[in-house]
Amino acid sequence: MSDETRALPLATRHADLGARFAPFAGFSMPMRYSSIKEEHLAVRRALGLFDVSHMGEIEVVGADAVSLVDSVVTNDCSALDIGQAMYTVMCHPDGNVVDDLIVYKLAEDRVFICVNASNRAKDLAHILEHSRGDATITDRGDDFVQLAIQGPLAAQVLDTLTDHDLSSITFFRCAEITLAGAPVLAARTGYTGEDGFELYIPVEHGEQVFDAVSAAGAPHGLLPIGLGARDTLRLEARLHLYGNELSDSINPIEAGLSWVVKLDKSTPFVGQDALRSIKSAGPGRRLRGFHCEGRAIPRPGCSIYAGDEVVGVITSGSLSYMLDTPVALGYVDIEHVKSESLEIDVRGRRVTGRLTTKPFYKTT
Repeated sequence: MSDETRALPLATRHADLGARFAPFAGFSMPMRYSSIKEEHLAVRRALGLFDVSHMGEIEVVGADAVSLVDSVVTNDCSALDIGQAMYTVMCHPDGNVVDDLIVYKLAEDRVFICVNASNRAKDLAHILEHSRGDATITDRGDDFVQLAIQGPLAAQVLDTLTDHDLSSITFFRCAEITLAGAPVLAARTGYTGEDGFELYIPVEHGEQVFDAVSAAGAPHGLLPIGLGARDTLRLEARLHLYGNELSDSINPIEAGLSWVVKLDKSTPFVGQDALRSIKSAGPGRRLRGFHCEGRAIPRPGCSIYAGDEVVGVITSGSLSYMLDTPVALGYVDIEHVKSESLEIDVRGRRVTGRLTTKPFYKTT
């Protein structure tokens, strides 16, 4: 992939919808179409359509596909049923995170992986470095348009476009179906905290599916959604963002992702020994959420204080449109993670943040 900013396959569609574009992860991406608040609330109350074709896809095929994937991820792919997905991370030998990703087990000899756009080349190189046995690793990132339909009405709208029983695709499951006349890998996954689907569509069928979903959703309040609302939605749901809550200098134990680290799975994996040591000794800091008083919004890099002592740093912050109050995530020194509240320096002014380990907003 070149260093130049690339256009999405459906860039013309987004321009026609009035998208405001900005560079992100090497692509010119729609940041918003109307307002971030309007788009955010549309997803929470009805449904929204995201074009996330900047994400990368890697396919691993062969008799040793599952064991190869298990050797580079912390979660256990061998434990998945066919058609099941899992959230996981890949780690360096020191236990820090290469990337977080979604793994789809499509067959005993076929695994499909969705990776972050900014890490596409790095992730492919990492997997190739540890390649072994009968497994062919292919970068499929240019082969798909990826659309996410998220919100409480998502399944109802997509049901009108397929003969497949979408209720059979439960949370973190996937199936290869026909939708709007196109072959689609439909997964009940997402990055918003809402019900919905992520669709992997061959590029040549991208416009046809985008147009069909847009038309079917319009009577139900569907809006196109940009990266601005994608970020506020994922933060409200307390979901990690690579480059903020995860990075090459952050391990999954301190990030609160021990649940995806299967230290005793049958296949040894990169970073396993380091993570075992980190878990045994205990991390020096933990990721915590903050409900912030007032209207000042903490931004990444803001210092967290206990009295006059800096005890952490903010990684993400935004206004929660559902709670109408600022929220933030940040790493806090282990001695202070059980504090009821700490102070955050926002542009030279201290604001109080109440600590939490829960999502800021959760759908009922």
